[in-house]
Amino acid sequence: MKDTLTPGEARRIALAAQGFGKGGVGGDRDGPVDRRRLVKTIERLGVVQIDSVNVVSRTHYLPFFSRLGAYPRELLEEVAWAKKRPIFEYWAHEASLLPLAAQPLLRWRMEDARSGVGVWKGVAKFLRERRDFVDRVHDEIAARGPMSAGELEMGHKGEGGWWGWSEAKRAVECLFWAGELTTATRRGTFERVYGLPEKVLPRAVIDTPTPARADAQRALYRIAARAMGIATSKDLRDYFRMPVEGAKDRIAELVEAGELVPVAVKGWRETAYLDPAARWPRRIEAASLLSPFDNAIWFRERTERMFGVRYRIEIYVPAEKRQHGYYVLPFLEGDALTARVDLKSDRKASVLIVQSAHAEPWASPETPAKLAAELKRMAGWLGLEGVKVQPRGDLAPALADALHGAL
Repeated sequence: MKDTLTPGEARRIALAAQGFGKGGVGGDRDGPVDRRRLVKTIERLGVVQIDSVNVVSRTHYLPFFSRLGAYPRELLEEVAWAKKRPIFEYWAHEASLLPLAAQPLLRWRMEDARSGVGVWKGVAKFLRERRDFVDRVHDEIAARGPMSAGELEMGHKGEGGWWGWSEAKRAVECLFWAGELTTATRRGTFERVYGLPEKVLPRAVIDTPTPARADAQRALYRIAARAMGIATSKDLRDYFRMPVEGAKDRIAELVEAGELVPVAVKGWRETAYLDPAARWPRRIEAASLLSPFDNAIWFRERTERMFGVRYRIEIYVPAEKRQHGYYVLPFLEGDALTARVDLKSDRKASVLIVQSAHAEPWASPETPAKLAAELKRMAGWLGLEGVKVQPRGDLAPALADALHGAL
């Protein structure tokens, strides 16, 4: 095994670990996708971020499209929120979907939320100061079964602060973070319905002994390392938002056990850690649009180091100050990010709008045609009838021509 890797080798290892290219969980993006392939992808990634922004599609649907192609969207809903499901929701990277096996590994975080460690001080304070009210909310759900916050006619309504949440919403979210409630399902416009873990999760998960904190954190680092292939200590920590305290020791223990291999990557300032089982492909064949919250790019420092692209989401940037657009998806072509497009699903007009399109300096003459094909694929998957390119961005004219030629 090499002690020093080129940036290209590191990039291809990382993309293969994320399920891109031949031999990955994606495989043939034109082939059928069943429940097994979808679950296998979730297990490979270890965690999939949830976000409510629905400009194109809610973000948790997109990583599977990027890797598997035009899979049935209802399949993810079944896997995520049906009664018998292999995944659950919790706060991991951010609000996330995870394999059920990860639930015991995150109980230390639930304990931190109850006791107010680190970022959880506000949660613990609310649980402590409003204990009687919180207990009444918990007892109501225990007695009546899974309920949304809106169905709990208890406490004051939203009055600003905490995103304008009502007291009932604050109570159920704090209980969720503390592991005393979990997501039973989602309904309507993505409304979370809360239930008791012992009535929602499989008995085998509930009965699994709680591992020691250090053991659980090592296991999460293993999952992160496998999902990233090669990563710095900051990359590894970010994947499950691990605390700084103990991180150095946990990584050192995995190195000592031979489960991480320290290597150098040319141009990287920090030591990299390689998954010994990682694949080393000579090339990556990919043509995929990536969600702003895709695992492959969600840590912006890693994205810049890996791909040479400074990528930022500009949702909260005033329109006149945005460089690339409101909801921008990078385009993965081979093992490079070659373009970025600001997309919007106009469901009323049944069209996917490319509000702007920009090329990276290393984009190839084939980039417009490959991107056009992927935009058509995405539009079809979203149930839209066409793609419309607005004349903004240096790639827009060539992309419009490519789409016109394809049509």
